[in-house]
Amino acid sequence: MTERRFIPFHRPAIGQAEIDAVVAALQSGWLTTGPRTAQFESEFREYVRAPHALAVNSGTAALHLALHALDIGPGDEVITTPLTFCATVNTILHVGATPVLADIGADGNIDPASIRQKLTSRTRCIMPVHYGGAPCDMHAIWSIAREHGLYVVEDAAHATGTYYGAWPIGAGDPSRGLSSDAVAFSFYATKNLVTGEGGMVTCHRADLMERMRILCLHGISKDAWNRYTEKGNWYYEVAECGFKYNLSDIQSAIGIEQLRKQEALLRLRAARACFYNELLEDVEEVETPRDSALGRHAWHLYPLRLDLDRIGISRADFIEGLRQRGIGASVHFIPIPLHPAFSGRAELAATHVPRAMALYQCLVSLPLYPDLSSGELEYIAASVKEIVHQSSRTLKAAAPTA
Repeated sequence: MTERRFIPFHRPAIGQAEIDAVVAALQSGWLTTGPRTAQFESEFREYVRAPHALAVNSGTAALHLALHALDIGPGDEVITTPLTFCATVNTILHVGATPVLADIGADGNIDPASIRQKLTSRTRCIMPVHYGGAPCDMHAIWSIAREHGLYVVEDAAHATGTYYGAWPIGAGDPSRGLSSDAVAFSFYATKNLVTGEGGMVTCHRADLMERMRILCLHGISKDAWNRYTEKGNWYYEVAECGFKYNLSDIQSAIGIEQLRKQEALLRLRAARACFYNELLEDVEEVETPRDSALGRHAWHLYPLRLDLDRIGISRADFIEGLRQRGIGASVHFIPIPLHPAFSGRAELAATHVPRAMALYQCLVSLPLYPDLSSGELEYIAASVKEIVHQSSRTLKAAAPTA
Protein backbone atom coordinates (compact mmCIF):
# COMPACT_ATOMS: atom_id res chain seq x y z
CA MET A 1 0.00 0.00 0.00
CA THR A 2 1.36 3.42 -0.97
CA GLU A 3 1.64 5.80 1.95
CA ARG A 4 -0.31 9.04 1.44
CA ARG A 5 1.90 12.11 1.23
CA PHE A 6 1.46 14.74 3.91
CA ILE A 7 -0.87 17.57 2.90
CA PRO A 8 0.73 20.74 4.30
CA PHE A 9 -1.30 23.69 5.48
CA HIS A 10 0.11 25.71 2.58
CA ARG A 11 1.92 25.21 -0.72
CA PRO A 12 2.88 28.34 -2.72
CA ALA A 13 1.68 28.53 -6.33
CA ILE A 14 5.13 29.02 -7.82
CA GLY A 15 5.76 27.89 -11.40
CA GLN A 16 8.34 28.09 -14.14
CA ALA A 17 7.39 31.69 -14.99
CA GLU A 18 8.48 32.87 -11.51
CA ILE A 19 11.69 30.82 -11.69
CA ASP A 20 12.57 32.27 -15.09
CA ALA A 21 11.80 35.79 -13.85
CA VAL A 22 14.17 35.38 -10.88
CA VAL A 23 16.93 34.07 -13.15
CA ALA A 24 16.45 37.04 -15.48
CA ALA A 25 16.64 39.43 -12.51
CA LEU A 26 19.87 37.81 -11.31
CA GLN A 27 21.36 37.98 -14.79
CA SER A 28 20.41 41.65 -15.13
CA GLY A 29 22.92 42.59 -12.46
CA TRP A 30 20.31 44.65 -10.60
CA LEU A 31 19.40 42.80 -7.40
CA THR A 32 18.06 45.47 -5.04
CA THR A 33 15.26 48.01 -5.64
CA GLY A 34 15.29 48.91 -9.32
CA PRO A 35 13.31 48.81 -12.56
CA ARG A 36 11.46 45.56 -11.78
CA THR A 37 10.25 46.99 -8.49
CA ALA A 38 9.01 50.10 -10.30
CA GLN A 39 7.20 47.84 -12.78
CA PHE A 40 5.66 45.79 -9.97
CA GLU A 41 4.40 48.96 -8.29
CA SER A 42 2.88 50.19 -11.54
CA GLU A 43 1.11 46.93 -12.34
CA PHE A 44 -0.15 46.44 -8.78
CA ARG A 45 -1.44 50.01 -8.73
CA GLU A 46 -3.48 49.25 -11.84
CA TYR A 47 -4.69 45.93 -10.42
CA VAL A 48 -6.18 47.49 -7.27
CA ARG A 49 -7.09 50.75 -9.07
CA ALA A 50 -5.20 52.96 -6.63
CA PRO A 51 -3.42 56.14 -7.77
CA HIS A 52 -0.19 55.37 -5.87
CA ALA A 53 1.64 52.22 -4.77
CA LEU A 54 4.94 51.60 -2.99
CA ALA A 55 6.58 48.16 -2.78
CA VAL A 56 8.06 47.31 0.63
CA ASN A 57 9.69 44.32 2.27
CA SER A 58 6.64 43.23 4.33
CA GLY A 59 3.04 44.00 5.10
CA THR A 60 4.24 45.03 8.55
CA ALA A 61 6.51 47.64 6.98
CA ALA A 62 3.56 48.92 4.94
CA LEU A 63 1.46 49.44 8.08
CA HIS A 64 4.32 51.07 9.99
CA LEU A 65 5.15 53.45 7.12
CA ALA A 66 1.53 54.53 6.82
CA LEU A 67 1.12 55.25 10.53
CA HIS A 68 4.47 57.05 10.72
CA ALA A 69 3.80 59.14 7.62
CA LEU A 70 0.42 60.17 9.04
CA ASP A 71 2.23 61.42 12.18
CA ILE A 72 0.37 59.07 14.50
CA GLY A 73 2.34 58.77 17.72
CA PRO A 74 2.43 59.10 21.51
CA GLY A 75 -0.88 60.14 23.03
CA ASP A 76 -2.86 58.87 20.02
CA GLU A 77 -5.16 55.84 20.00
CA VAL A 78 -5.67 53.48 17.06
CA ILE A 79 -8.70 51.20 17.07
CA THR A 80 -8.20 47.75 15.56
CA THR A 81 -9.40 44.15 15.84
CA PRO A 82 -8.32 41.46 18.33
CA LEU A 83 -8.58 38.74 15.66
CA THR A 84 -5.38 39.49 13.78
CA PHE A 85 -1.69 38.69 13.64
CA CYS A 86 0.48 40.49 16.18
CA ALA A 87 2.04 42.71 13.46
CA THR A 88 -1.12 44.83 13.35
CA VAL A 89 -0.78 45.86 16.99
CA ASN A 90 3.03 45.90 16.94
CA THR A 91 3.08 48.65 14.31
CA ILE A 92 0.78 50.81 16.44
CA LEU A 93 3.13 50.37 19.38
CA HIS A 94 6.19 51.03 17.18
CA VAL A 95 4.97 54.58 16.49
CA GLY A 96 4.30 55.11 20.20
CA ALA A 97 0.51 55.09 19.89
CA THR A 98 -1.97 53.10 21.99
CA PRO A 99 -3.83 50.17 20.39
CA VAL A 100 -7.50 49.87 21.37
CA LEU A 101 -9.46 46.73 20.52
CA ALA A 102 -12.99 46.78 19.13
CA ASP A 103 -14.87 43.49 19.05
CA ILE A 104 -15.77 41.48 15.95
CA GLY A 105 -19.02 40.80 14.13
CA ALA A 106 -20.46 37.51 12.91
CA ASP A 107 -18.09 37.40 9.92
CA GLY A 108 -14.97 37.68 12.09
CA ASN A 109 -14.26 41.25 10.93
CA ILE A 110 -14.19 44.32 13.15
CA ASP A 111 -17.68 45.47 14.18
CA PRO A 112 -18.40 49.15 13.36
CA ALA A 113 -20.79 49.37 16.32
CA SER A 114 -17.97 48.29 18.63
CA ILE A 115 -15.65 50.85 17.01
CA ARG A 116 -18.10 53.58 17.99
CA GLN A 117 -18.11 52.35 21.57
CA LYS A 118 -14.30 52.55 21.75
CA LEU A 119 -13.95 56.12 20.44
CA THR A 120 -12.33 58.68 22.75
CA SER A 121 -10.94 62.17 22.36
CA ARG A 122 -7.55 60.58 21.69
CA THR A 123 -8.65 58.35 18.81
CA ARG A 124 -6.74 59.25 15.64
CA CYS A 125 -7.06 56.23 13.38
CA ILE A 126 -9.08 53.08 12.65
CA MET A 127 -7.19 50.03 11.39
CA PRO A 128 -9.61 47.38 10.06
CA VAL A 129 -8.29 43.95 9.02
CA HIS A 130 -10.01 42.06 6.20
CA TYR A 131 -10.10 38.70 7.98
CA GLY A 132 -9.40 35.67 5.81
CA GLY A 133 -10.03 37.63 2.61
CA ALA A 134 -13.57 38.78 3.45
CA PRO A 135 -14.07 42.56 3.20
CA CYS A 136 -14.88 44.68 6.24
CA ASP A 137 -17.90 47.00 6.19
CA MET A 138 -15.88 49.92 4.87
CA HIS A 139 -18.78 52.32 4.30
CA ALA A 140 -19.66 52.11 7.99
CA ILE A 141 -15.99 52.58 8.95
CA TRP A 142 -15.48 55.50 6.55
CA SER A 143 -18.64 57.11 7.95
CA ILE A 144 -17.28 56.92 11.50
CA ALA A 145 -13.94 58.31 10.34
CA ARG A 146 -15.57 61.28 8.57
CA GLU A 147 -17.77 62.08 11.56
CA HIS A 148 -14.81 62.19 13.94
CA GLY A 149 -11.96 63.38 11.70
CA LEU A 150 -10.05 60.09 11.86
CA TYR A 151 -7.59 58.36 9.55
CA VAL A 152 -8.29 54.89 8.17
CA VAL A 153 -5.41 52.52 7.44
CA GLU A 154 -6.56 49.13 6.12
CA ASP A 155 -4.63 45.99 6.99
CA ALA A 156 -5.19 44.08 3.74
CA ALA A 157 -2.66 41.33 4.42
CA HIS A 158 -5.34 38.75 3.50
CA ALA A 159 -7.08 40.83 0.90
CA THR A 160 -5.15 40.91 -2.39
CA GLY A 161 -8.00 40.27 -4.79
CA THR A 162 -10.77 41.05 -2.31
CA TYR A 163 -13.49 43.43 -3.50
CA TYR A 164 -15.66 45.71 -1.42
CA GLY A 165 -18.78 46.15 -3.49
CA ALA A 166 -17.72 46.73 -7.10
CA TRP A 167 -14.20 47.87 -6.25
CA PRO A 168 -10.99 46.05 -5.28
CA ILE A 169 -9.57 46.66 -1.84
CA GLY A 170 -7.17 49.56 -2.39
CA ALA A 171 -9.49 51.50 -4.69
CA GLY A 172 -11.92 52.72 -2.06
CA ASP A 173 -15.34 53.54 -3.52
CA PRO A 174 -14.79 56.05 -6.35
CA SER A 175 -18.53 56.20 -7.03
CA ARG A 176 -18.92 57.98 -3.67
CA GLY A 177 -15.52 59.64 -3.54
CA LEU A 178 -14.50 57.52 -0.54
CA SER A 179 -11.19 55.88 0.26
CA SER A 180 -8.92 55.00 3.15
CA ASP A 181 -5.78 57.01 3.83
CA ALA A 182 -3.59 53.96 3.17
CA VAL A 183 -3.98 50.25 2.46
CA ALA A 184 -1.27 47.72 3.41
CA PHE A 185 -0.90 44.41 1.54
CA SER A 186 1.29 41.41 2.40
CA PHE A 187 3.10 39.09 -0.02
CA TYR A 188 4.41 36.70 2.61
CA ALA A 189 4.97 33.07 1.56
CA THR A 190 1.47 31.95 2.62
CA LYS A 191 -0.47 34.80 1.04
CA ASN A 192 -2.59 34.83 -2.14
CA LEU A 193 0.16 36.70 -3.97
CA VAL A 194 3.62 35.65 -2.81
CA THR A 195 7.11 37.08 -3.17
CA GLY A 196 8.54 35.13 -0.20
CA GLU A 197 8.72 38.27 1.90
CA GLY A 198 7.23 41.54 0.74
CA GLY A 199 4.31 43.92 0.72
CA MET A 200 2.76 47.00 -0.85
CA VAL A 201 1.19 50.16 0.50
CA THR A 202 -1.29 52.09 -1.64
CA CYS A 203 -2.92 55.45 -1.14
CA HIS A 204 -4.80 58.23 -2.92
CA ARG A 205 -2.69 61.21 -1.82
CA ALA A 206 0.46 62.12 -3.75
CA ASP A 207 1.98 63.95 -0.78
CA LEU A 208 1.48 61.00 1.55
CA MET A 209 2.96 58.60 -0.98
CA GLU A 210 5.98 60.83 -1.47
CA ARG A 211 6.62 60.90 2.26
CA MET A 212 6.26 57.12 2.55
CA ARG A 213 8.61 56.64 -0.41
CA ILE A 214 11.27 58.79 1.27
CA LEU A 215 10.81 57.09 4.65
CA CYS A 216 10.99 53.66 3.02
CA LEU A 217 14.69 53.93 2.17
CA HIS A 218 16.49 55.61 5.08
CA GLY A 219 14.75 58.94 4.42
CA ILE A 220 16.85 59.45 1.26
CA SER A 221 15.21 61.88 -1.13
CA LYS A 222 16.32 60.14 -4.36
CA ASP A 223 15.89 56.54 -5.55
CA ALA A 224 19.12 54.57 -5.53
CA TRP A 225 18.72 53.61 -9.20
CA ASN A 226 17.82 57.12 -10.38
CA ARG A 227 20.07 59.36 -8.35
CA TYR A 228 21.84 61.47 -10.95
CA THR A 229 21.67 65.20 -10.25
CA GLU A 230 23.57 68.25 -11.40
CA LYS A 231 26.13 67.35 -8.72
CA GLY A 232 26.67 63.84 -10.10
CA ASN A 233 25.45 60.39 -9.13
CA TRP A 234 27.35 60.43 -5.82
CA TYR A 235 25.04 63.00 -4.27
CA TYR A 236 21.96 62.29 -2.13
CA GLU A 237 20.14 63.92 0.76
CA VAL A 238 18.60 62.39 3.87
CA ALA A 239 15.36 64.31 4.27
CA GLU A 240 14.00 62.37 7.29
CA CYS A 241 15.10 59.69 9.71
CA GLY A 242 13.75 56.75 7.75
CA PHE A 243 13.76 52.97 7.60
CA LYS A 244 15.10 50.10 5.48
CA TYR A 245 11.83 48.84 4.04
CA ASN A 246 12.49 48.65 0.29
CA LEU A 247 11.68 45.57 -1.83
CA SER A 248 14.32 43.98 -4.07
CA ASP A 249 14.06 43.40 -7.81
CA ILE A 250 14.42 39.66 -7.22
CA GLN A 251 11.25 39.62 -5.12
CA SER A 252 9.52 42.03 -7.46
CA ALA A 253 10.24 39.72 -10.39
CA ILE A 254 8.29 37.00 -8.58
CA GLY A 255 5.52 39.46 -7.74
CA ILE A 256 5.07 40.55 -11.35
CA GLU A 257 4.49 36.96 -12.48
CA GLN A 258 2.23 36.24 -9.50
CA LEU A 259 0.15 39.32 -10.24
CA ARG A 260 -0.37 38.31 -13.86
CA LYS A 261 -2.00 35.03 -12.84
CA GLN A 262 -3.68 36.32 -9.68
CA GLU A 263 -7.22 36.24 -11.06
CA ALA A 264 -6.78 32.62 -12.16
CA LEU A 265 -5.41 31.71 -8.73
CA LEU A 266 -8.32 33.44 -7.01
CA ARG A 267 -10.81 31.45 -9.10
CA LEU A 268 -9.08 28.23 -8.03
CA ARG A 269 -9.22 29.28 -4.37
CA ALA A 270 -12.92 30.11 -4.60
CA ALA A 271 -13.67 26.80 -6.33
CA ARG A 272 -11.89 24.85 -3.61
CA ALA A 273 -13.70 26.73 -0.85
CA CYS A 274 -17.00 25.94 -2.58
CA PHE A 275 -16.03 22.27 -2.89
CA TYR A 276 -15.20 22.12 0.82
CA ASN A 277 -18.60 23.61 1.61
CA GLU A 278 -20.34 20.97 -0.51
CA LEU A 279 -18.35 18.13 1.04
CA LEU A 280 -18.97 19.31 4.61
CA GLU A 281 -22.54 20.49 4.14
CA ASP A 282 -24.08 17.60 6.08
CA VAL A 283 -21.68 17.76 9.06
CA GLU A 284 -23.78 19.38 11.75
CA GLU A 285 -20.88 19.59 14.21
CA VAL A 286 -18.98 22.16 12.12
CA GLU A 287 -19.92 25.50 10.57
CA THR A 288 -18.30 26.21 7.21
CA PRO A 289 -17.23 29.72 6.15
CA ARG A 290 -19.46 31.44 3.64
CA ASP A 291 -18.98 33.97 0.89
CA SER A 292 -19.25 37.63 1.79
CA ALA A 293 -22.37 39.69 1.11
CA LEU A 294 -20.19 42.84 0.99
CA GLY A 295 -18.03 41.93 -2.02
CA ARG A 296 -15.72 39.35 -3.52
CA HIS A 297 -14.06 37.06 -0.98
CA ALA A 298 -10.39 36.36 -1.79
CA TRP A 299 -10.44 33.10 0.20
CA HIS A 300 -7.06 33.51 1.81
CA LEU A 301 -8.29 31.28 4.65
CA TYR A 302 -10.84 28.54 5.13
CA PRO A 303 -11.67 28.73 8.87
CA LEU A 304 -14.02 26.03 10.16
CA ARG A 305 -15.99 26.70 13.33
CA LEU A 306 -16.22 23.62 15.53
CA ASP A 307 -19.20 22.92 17.79
CA LEU A 308 -16.97 21.58 20.56
CA ASP A 309 -19.88 20.62 22.82
CA ARG A 310 -21.28 18.31 20.16
CA ILE A 311 -17.90 16.96 19.05
CA GLY A 312 -16.74 16.16 22.56
CA ILE A 313 -13.02 16.76 22.07
CA SER A 314 -10.83 19.84 22.29
CA ARG A 315 -9.75 21.92 19.33
CA ALA A 316 -6.17 20.74 19.96
CA ASP A 317 -7.30 17.10 19.77
CA PHE A 318 -9.15 17.84 16.54
CA ILE A 319 -6.01 19.35 14.97
CA GLU A 320 -3.95 16.40 16.24
CA GLY A 321 -6.44 14.06 14.62
CA LEU A 322 -5.86 15.81 11.30
CA ARG A 323 -2.08 15.61 11.78
CA GLN A 324 -2.25 11.88 12.45
CA ARG A 325 -4.05 11.54 9.14
CA GLY A 326 -1.34 13.51 7.34
CA ILE A 327 -3.08 16.89 7.16
CA GLY A 328 -1.68 20.23 8.28
CA ALA A 329 -4.01 22.75 9.93
CA SER A 330 -3.68 26.05 11.78
CA VAL A 331 -5.61 28.57 13.87
CA HIS A 332 -6.26 32.17 12.78
CA PHE A 333 -5.72 33.84 15.13
CA ILE A 334 -4.72 33.65 18.75
CA PRO A 335 -6.43 36.89 19.87
CA ILE A 336 -4.20 39.80 20.80
CA PRO A 337 -5.10 39.80 24.55
CA LEU A 338 -3.77 36.24 24.97
CA HIS A 339 -0.17 37.05 24.02
CA PRO A 340 2.23 37.79 26.92
CA ALA A 341 3.53 40.91 25.15
CA PHE A 342 0.08 42.50 25.27
CA SER A 343 -1.78 40.81 28.13
CA GLY A 344 -0.56 43.32 30.72
CA ARG A 345 -2.04 46.32 28.90
CA ALA A 346 -5.41 47.31 30.34
CA GLU A 347 -6.71 48.60 27.00
CA LEU A 348 -6.07 45.16 25.43
CA ALA A 349 -7.91 43.08 28.03
CA ALA A 350 -9.75 39.97 26.86
CA THR A 351 -12.89 41.10 28.68
CA HIS A 352 -13.23 43.98 26.19
CA VAL A 353 -13.74 41.63 23.24
CA PRO A 354 -15.92 38.69 24.33
CA ARG A 355 -17.11 37.75 20.82
CA ALA A 356 -13.56 37.44 19.53
CA MET A 357 -12.54 35.35 22.52
CA ALA A 358 -15.51 33.03 22.05
CA LEU A 359 -14.92 32.59 18.32
CA TYR A 360 -11.24 31.84 18.83
CA GLN A 361 -12.04 28.76 20.90
CA CYS A 362 -13.63 26.97 17.93
CA LEU A 363 -11.59 28.11 14.91
CA VAL A 364 -9.54 25.72 12.78
CA SER A 365 -8.13 26.72 9.38
CA LEU A 366 -8.01 23.89 6.84
CA PRO A 367 -5.54 23.87 3.92
CA LEU A 368 -6.71 26.09 1.04
CA TYR A 369 -4.51 26.83 -1.97
CA PRO A 370 -4.68 26.54 -5.76
CA ASP A 371 -2.91 23.24 -6.28
CA LEU A 372 -4.95 21.23 -3.78
CA SER A 373 -6.33 18.38 -5.86
CA SER A 374 -9.95 17.21 -5.71
CA GLY A 375 -8.66 13.99 -4.18
CA GLU A 376 -6.86 15.88 -1.44
CA LEU A 377 -9.93 18.00 -0.74
CA GLU A 378 -12.10 14.89 -0.53
CA TYR A 379 -9.61 13.23 1.81
CA ILE A 380 -9.43 16.28 4.09
CA ALA A 381 -13.24 16.52 4.25
CA ALA A 382 -13.54 12.78 4.89
CA SER A 383 -10.98 13.09 7.69
CA VAL A 384 -12.95 15.94 9.28
CA LYS A 385 -16.08 13.78 9.16
CA GLU A 386 -14.28 10.78 10.59
CA ILE A 387 -12.82 12.71 13.53
CA VAL A 388 -16.15 14.39 14.27
CA HIS A 389 -18.24 11.24 14.04
CA GLN A 390 -15.83 9.10 16.09
CA SER A 391 -15.68 11.74 18.81
CA SER A 392 -19.44 12.27 18.79
CA ARG A 393 -20.07 8.52 19.18
CA THR A 394 -17.63 8.37 22.08
CA LEU A 395 -19.35 11.33 23.72
CA LYS A 396 -22.79 9.75 23.35
CA ALA A 397 -21.55 6.41 24.70
CA ALA A 398 -20.12 8.13 27.76
CA ALA A 399 -23.31 10.08 28.47
CA PRO A 400 -25.30 8.83 31.50
CA THR A 401 -28.56 7.06 30.72
CA ALA A 402 -31.80 8.42 32.08
